[in-house]
Amino acid sequence: MSGPISKEEWIKARRLSTDAVLDRIERRKALLPYQQRTVGLLESAGCEVLFVEKSRRIGLTWGFASYAVLKAARTKAAGGMDVMYISYSQEMTREFIDACAMWARAFNQLAGEIEETVFDDSDDEGQRSIQAFRIKFASGFEIIGLSSAPRSLRGKQGVVMIDEAAFVDNLKELLKAALAFLMWGGQVVVCSTHNGVDNHFNEQIQDILAGRKPYKHLRIDFDDALNEGLYERICLVTGKEWSAEAEAEWRQNIIKFYGDGADEELFCIPTQGSGTWLPAPLIEARMTLKPEDAPIIRLELPANYLQLSRLQRAALMAPCLLQLTAALQNLRRDRQHALGFDFGRVADLSVAKLLSIDKLLCRRSALTVEMRNVPGDEQKLITGMILKSAPRLVGAAFDATGMGWTVAEDMGRIFGFRDPEGGGGLIDPIKFTSNSDWYRLHMPPLKAAFEDEGMLELVKDDEHLGDIRLVKVIRGIPKIPDARTGETNKKRHGDFAVALALAHYASRQQWFEYAYMAASALNEDSVDDDEEDGHYGRQHW
Repeated sequence: MSGPISKEEWIKARRLSTDAVLDRIERRKALLPYQQRTVGLLESAGCEVLFVEKSRRIGLTWGFASYAVLKAARTKAAGGMDVMYISYSQEMTREFIDACAMWARAFNQLAGEIEETVFDDSDDEGQRSIQAFRIKFASGFEIIGLSSAPRSLRGKQGVVMIDEAAFVDNLKELLKAALAFLMWGGQVVVCSTHNGVDNHFNEQIQDILAGRKPYKHLRIDFDDALNEGLYERICLVTGKEWSAEAEAEWRQNIIKFYGDGADEELFCIPTQGSGTWLPAPLIEARMTLKPEDAPIIRLELPANYLQLSRLQRAALMAPCLLQLTAALQNLRRDRQHALGFDFGRVADLSVAKLLSIDKLLCRRSALTVEMRNVPGDEQKLITGMILKSAPRLVGAAFDATGMGWTVAEDMGRIFGFRDPEGGGGLIDPIKFTSNSDWYRLHMPPLKAAFEDEGMLELVKDDEHLGDIRLVKVIRGIPKIPDARTGETNKKRHGDFAVALALAHYASRQQWFEYAYMAASALNEDSVDDDEEDGHYGRQHW
């Protein structure tokens, strides 16, 4: 079921199940049906990893506590092992340990008093320790509550339970540490409400549903829990009388309390929050072009490129330069163009992104060149060719951070630097620093171009989609986080997204067009020109 069901509809549905409700109350089983299913699945032989997406406050942690006690109380021969519980707060951990202590007494197991200990887990500066809670059983196993630091699992083995996993600091690294437990027969349980579509918890859920991960999966939303006795149990504990009308009223009040967050907090529907800048469907909606409409040229040079002979280097560059020449010749001569260039040399790509601007001011992908492990001179050659050949070029924004300044500087020597006061140069070097306001000021117009139909057209490309999705809202500002994506040695760091943002920025800058009269071609013998033509032909001077 889902949230948008009226109070009256809920009353009718619950009245139809009155007999089953009363039967459940009379039996008063310790666990509600959804709690029983969860524990039963964990007890099954084939459940090594379980992911549960759930509503808030439905008592699933209570069910996990019962399983933890059953597991730790058994002997090794009966399948017993240590259980480690991890959450994002010490209060949640203490609550879980208290619930385990209650279950241990209920199961009449010999359990010692709850102990509070501190594991020494100092960092390089000796500043860190991990507070933990534990219950020891006669079996020799124990239940331990740990912090969410991945290193807290070092040297341990057993069952790992990660509660409210979407809210721990580094779920990806924590899962890597936890999954190592499977090698020696351990088990991993991951349970949480959602915290945005791009949260690693939801990414894992989607991989499971798509069949990419062989993990077990459960989904328990607010209405599922209510249908299986949650409110009856609340009435039983608080001494209230249950009725369908009272439950419907209570349900409606809870949904109102959560407001816009009800879908995520109660009905397992992740929102576009959690730092997401643009939803994937919106990005895909702007990817209307095919590669033949706007070429994507990818150049990757070998690690020993600079050790090769000049002839060998030329042979490696030739295919790319031929593709680039053909692409430049096919550019629309009646359209303005703008270039964005994101620099990378070792870890990241360099991306040159050329946008065309039509008469309706739609920015349309015209050309993309991606360069991996390409030395500076070759990058300058390629960008120089683009700048020289792009028709009606109105501006070019270059990433001038670190080594990127060398390319921006050389292009500025040739094509002129843009003067903020109104000069006619083309090159605008942008330095991305921690104190820079560039992202805050210039990412919103790009977002608006995505949101307004007919203002942006890009090529369908999965890597470009991934680059744009990597942009996150960090402290209110859209920017690229530190994480890299992709295969080993093929890592990406939102490179296309940065180049696109720079190109879009360049396309919006004030530009100046001057009338001119073409000079007649020079006779080779008529002048002694001391200047070398260089890579890009005869220069402006």
